[in-house]
Amino acid sequence: MVCTRIMLVTFLLLSWLAAPSCSWGSREGNSYVKDACSVTRYQNLCIHSLSSFSNTAKRDPSKWARAGISVTIGVTKNTTRYLIALKKKNTMKGRNRVAVLDCVEEFQDALDNLHKSLGVLRHISGELFDAQMGDVTTWISSAITDEDTCLDGFEGQKGKAIKKLASKVTKVGYFTSNALALVTKLASAGP
Repeated sequence: MVCTRIMLVTFLLLSWLAAPSCSWGSREGNSYVKDACSVTRYQNLCIHSLSSFSNTAKRDPSKWARAGISVTIGVTKNTTRYLIALKKKNTMKGRNRVAVLDCVEEFQDALDNLHKSLGVLRHISGELFDAQMGDVTTWISSAITDEDTCLDGFEGQKGKAIKKLASKVTKVGYFTSNALALVTKLASAGP
């Protein structure tokens, strides 16, 4: 009984001693991600999705841009899988079926552009910086266009499946927009 109390007191004391340093690190990390995300259109989404990168990215615009694109690739892959599954289920008919097929293609193109962008950002060169940033900006902008084009085929359509698809595609657009803003911030900061 005494041993249990001593262990409990020791645990509580250690937890209390550790708390100030943990919360300080958390506040500092929040400061980094909030600063990085301040240039994005969807700041809450940015902060939530990139907060785990705070300790490694700190104030480095290049790391934040890579993190933004990496997270966007993950979300885009998930939505692409969803679209492919929808295509395989063959539940949508007529115009909506054609639109799903188009969406799969558009999202695969968007993924290619995002992967190319991340590849360039991993090998930034001071002398090629402006050209590289131009390419990356173009590719991410193209990915946004692909995502928007996906929804065009469903214009005027209703139903649960369409609403769910539109919600997923729109969310990817938010992530991609944030990634573009982070790349633009890097481009303005310079090499």
